Amino acid sequence: MPELPEVETIKNTVAAAVDGAVILNVIVNQPKLRLPVPNDFTKQIVGARIESFKRIAKYMLINLNNGQTIIWHFGMSGKIKIKSQMPTTFEKHDHLIIETDKGTLIYNDPRRFGLVVLCESDKIKQHKLFADLGPDPWDKEFNTEYLLQKFKNKKAAIKVALLNQTIVCGIGNIYASEILYYARILPNRTSESITKAEAELIVKFTRQVLEEAIEAGGSTIHDYKKPDGDIGYFQQKHCVYNKTGQKCPQCRCNIRKTGGIQKTVLGGRSTFYCNTLQK
Repeated sequence: MPELPEVETIKNTVAAAVDGAVILNVIVNQPKLRLPVPNDFTKQIVGARIESFKRIAKYMLINLNNGQTIIWHFGMSGKIKIKSQMPTTFEKHDHLIIETDKGTLIYNDPRRFGLVVLCESDKIKQHKLFADLGPDPWDKEFNTEYLLQKFKNKKAAIKVALLNQTIVCGIGNIYASEILYYARILPNRTSESITKAEAELIVKFTRQVLEEAIEAGGSTIHDYKKPDGDIGYFQQKHCVYNKTGQKCPQCRCNIRKTGGIQKTVLGGRSTFYCNTLQK
């Protein structure tokens, strides 16, 4: 699933292509996504001008000048393609097409776990998709004291806690492993065991890792591509994710003795760590 850096990259790329554009036409080939495309979706947005873009957690928001906001989530396999003009034919799984006077956005989603819905722009904070979200990693609220309070008396593994969108929104499986590696914290440590100094490191490296990933265009592991067709490159900088048995870049251990990077499953998700550096 596209995580925060991938969604931020998609948002920025789409904004560069169609910000300020007028929506001319909408084609809904498949309305049955994770949430159904609203019946009045076309009527509500055709003729409107795109005013701005925003990201909340792993959602892209497109604000229109008619008081409506398009909320877009990409699920496990969804992607947006940008075309200079409306295609004459569509590919399999091209479920939604938005034609503007600056280009055409095509939403392709083989597994249909994504969603495209509408909300009145001034009611976004009350929308059910966002009502229970924790702070964004760059919000002032996301700080050392906040994390310590959230982790207090919590037995859940710290890796699982970082994936909990009610604690901090946007962090996914790839980046949780990388953040904990940089913070030198074992992912199976209980949340309540995290010290103030370690919580400070989690805040620091959450922002650092995500910023570097955004700069690299995200991570292309399976089928993620940017809307311009290019891939992300942050996977080339992964220290532990999906590197079982390899030596991590900052470790001087004897890999024959340590076995290199380890893999475990926490909260049903594959988790990677260095048993030598992380404590």
